[in-house]
Amino acid sequence: MASSKPNILVFLTDDHGQWALPTYGNSEISAPNIDYLAANGAVMENGFTPCPVCSPARASFFTGLLPSQHGVHDWLRESEQALTHDGIDNKTNVAELLQADGYHTGLVGKWHCGRSSEPKRGFDRWFSYQVAQYPHFGVQNFSDQGEHIQRKGHQSALLTDEASAFLRGRPKDRPFFLFVGYVNTHGPHRDQPERLVDHYRRNAAFVDIPKETFAECHGIRGRRVWPAEHVYREELAQYYASVTMIDDQVGRLLDELDVQNAMDDTLIVYTGDHGHMNGHHGMFNKGNGTVPQNFIEESIRIPYIAMWRNGFEAAQRRAESVDLCDWLPTLMDAASLETPEEIHTPGRSFLPLLKGEAVEWRDAQFCEYGNARMIRTDEYKLIRRYPGPNGHFPDELYDLKNDPRERENRIDRAEYAEIAAQLTARLDAHFETYETDECSGRDIAARPRCNANEPWCRAVS
Repeated sequence: MASSKPNILVFLTDDHGQWALPTYGNSEISAPNIDYLAANGAVMENGFTPCPVCSPARASFFTGLLPSQHGVHDWLRESEQALTHDGIDNKTNVAELLQADGYHTGLVGKWHCGRSSEPKRGFDRWFSYQVAQYPHFGVQNFSDQGEHIQRKGHQSALLTDEASAFLRGRPKDRPFFLFVGYVNTHGPHRDQPERLVDHYRRNAAFVDIPKETFAECHGIRGRRVWPAEHVYREELAQYYASVTMIDDQVGRLLDELDVQNAMDDTLIVYTGDHGHMNGHHGMFNKGNGTVPQNFIEESIRIPYIAMWRNGFEAAQRRAESVDLCDWLPTLMDAASLETPEEIHTPGRSFLPLLKGEAVEWRDAQFCEYGNARMIRTDEYKLIRRYPGPNGHFPDELYDLKNDPRERENRIDRAEYAEIAAQLTARLDAHFETYETDECSGRDIAARPRCNANEPWCRAVS
């Protein structure tokens, strides 16, 4: 195996908003290990998800494809719809490609791109969930190479035990690819270690969450009623503690790499599947927190951090827009491999950017969620909506320079008509290039159900 091929360790966490890290400006959360990755690697300031909900976003990471290419449009309910939905079982995933080149591959934690209890192609080691990802603490039901096992404790610590065992037991004459999926930041926001929660109860004022009201331009409020103040503060303390708990686990695996003298030769990635709102804009959750579904900045912005000591210089902060579809070609590039032509990905390797090469990069970010699509530039965000089972909701246009909190929909204002038309043309051209008829979200009623509460199927009173 060529010595130039790095090991690859990917942390992809659930519901971790970009705003909830000191690396991205949070003043109260403690995450020294992720800070270490950022200081010794590269931070992409404008990291986005291609879909603001978990299963489609994760499928995009693994396949490099948009939801309208891979066919997963909402989160998959493991106990029901995931039993019949193909997920991405019929798509090539990045682990397969690396495995075929000699990488020793493993997944520990959340998969959620189909049935987690069944080991998937491309993974030499499989340790995921038997049915669902809950609870954060207590009796855990895991799938160990397809065998149902139970363990008790803090889930993320148990997952780290397995990830550490993978690193210790791997063949030392081959590079490895290890994907670790923690879910602490996903609701319910409770059951984090008391030592961490108590710190935030006592010391955090949660000043990084804007105090603002719900903007009606985003649709009807989600089903949740605003909690009492003491309940809200406890949930925030739990959420902040969940970030620190994840950071603790990241540190444990970095220590293992240090013990093995493997840090310099390992590309380490920290990212998320989508963002999260914890009272931002007067709402909670992510893209499915409203009807119709939303693409608010806190829903679509994700952490996007990479460190590779032998691959690119440290302490980089870059402004280019990147998303989860870019990871497959980037990881392939790091492994000195070509992305197969049959994987018609909209993503690109951003490794040349990190190596300081002159690269002409895109100036717009695209995103979709079911029967809605978004194009975002530095100045504007356009959302086009298509008919669904619960109706046809209005399009939206936000002037991000003059209205960064996205409180005024300007789609019907005459002075924005030309801008809306130009962005629409670019949005349509992008999806015409990449979508496939059998997976397109424009015809969402014809797509297989992912769960019983999809935003385009919810009743609107």
